[in-house]
Parts: sequence; structure tokens; C-alpha cells
Amino acid sequence: MATNEDFVIGRHPAVAALKSKQAVNKVFLQAGLKADALKEVASLAKKKGVIVNQVPKAKLDLLADGQNHQGVVLAVAAYEYASLDDLFAKAQAKAEYPFFIILDGIEDPHNLGSIMRTADAAGVHGIIIPKRRAVQLTSTVAKTSTGAIEYVPVCRVTNLVQTVEELKKRGVWVFGTDMHGTDFRKWSAKGPTALVIGNEGKGIAPLLKKNCDEMLTIPMVGHVQSLNASVAASLLIYQGFTSRGN
Repeated sequence: MATNEDFVIGRHPAVAALKSKQAVNKVFLQAGLKADALKEVASLAKKKGVIVNQVPKAKLDLLADGQNHQGVVLAVAAYEYASLDDLFAKAQAKAEYPFFIILDGIEDPHNLGSIMRTADAAGVHGIIIPKRRAVQLTSTVAKTSTGAIEYVPVCRVTNLVQTVEELKKRGVWVFGTDMHGTDFRKWSAKGPTALVIGNEGKGIAPLLKKNCDEMLTIPMVGHVQSLNASVAASLLIYQGFTSRGN
């Protein structure tokens, strides 16, 4: 666990963080603001033994760096990353075949947060991201995920290609996304599966694409022949979710 602090911003993310095992250092509530959600935050903080600080709105505005804090900000220890074994262990604990998402160079924290929300809803066992040239777990990701960051483990690796090779050795089928490939509606993710989502602009790196077992495509008939990374990920994740018998 890193020692520097990060922030959880907003009511739903704050409640999720306080209900989880996430280490919360401080709770800041907007002085004079009365809302049931803030009472719940204060109650959960008390149960967790965390001191609640009543502060002016200007202090929260500064901590939230312009984001909509809804009267609450938590100072937390920086988010802890999982190992690859942790992801397999989560699947095993549920007696399910692994279902992982690999993000190749996703740079927008809002995209990562949205993908985490979908992953949590669809029972994904974990997300794999690279250590370099990609967004990491930040307060913006946490807020966009509306609490999903507390439930979807994220594994950070040095080399995605080597990680894919290891996954394949462990029996996981790896599917990529591309303009040309199998119609995603025909895709089945029943067995051990990993889905690779590419960078918002460049897609999947060539060497990583070469190591995928099969490429999937989302047919489009409109004038704009591309989708936002989180939207594309949502369509594909839910196809995987449905095909797994859910």
C-alpha cells in the first residue's frame, strides 16, 4: 500500500468506501449542510473510528479540485492494487471461470471509472492495466466508478504482452477488439476469458493484438465508425455476461 493520500469525492463513493475495507484517514463534511446521506456518512465514519471534520464549502471545493463533492470528501490511503493471483482467487471463490478485462493504454479516468462500474455490474473478476502510459487509480476514477472501485480488483502490470502470455498458459482465452473481426454478438465467454479493450484513439497495440486468440468487432451502420472506449467496453462486457448464462 502506498503511503500518500488520495481523495474519495461525493456521497455514493464515500458510503461505498466507508462500508469497504478501504483505509479512510479523514472525513470532511460541509458545515451546515443537512442531508440524510451526510448523516449516513457520519454514522459509518463513527463505526469505523474515523474523525469527522465539519469544514466550509471552500475547503471541500479545494480538496475536490472543482469536482462536485456533494458536501463530502474522504482522505484515504492510495488505492491498493491486486496481484494476478488475487484475480484468479476471486473467480475461484465464486466457483466461476475467470472473466478479466485488460485495458491497453486507457488514458481518460472517466472511461476507467465507467468501465469499472460495468465490470462490477457484470461480475467481472478483475481488471488488468499497464503501469505506464495509462490512467491509474485516482480520485476521479473512484468518483466516476460510484463505488465500484471498492469491489473490482485492479492488477497493474509492467508488460501486457507477457501478462497475456501468462494468462494463456493458465488456460485463459484472450479476445481483442478491432474494426475487423468476429461479430461480438456471436462471442461466447463461457470458459476462462480475458477481453482486451484498446486505447481511445490508437486501439490495441500491434504486438498485443497479435497475441490475442480472436478479434471481436462491433458492427456499425452510422456515419461515426467508432465508439467511446467505455461504451464499447460496456457492450462487449454485457455480451460476455449474457453468454456466460447470466
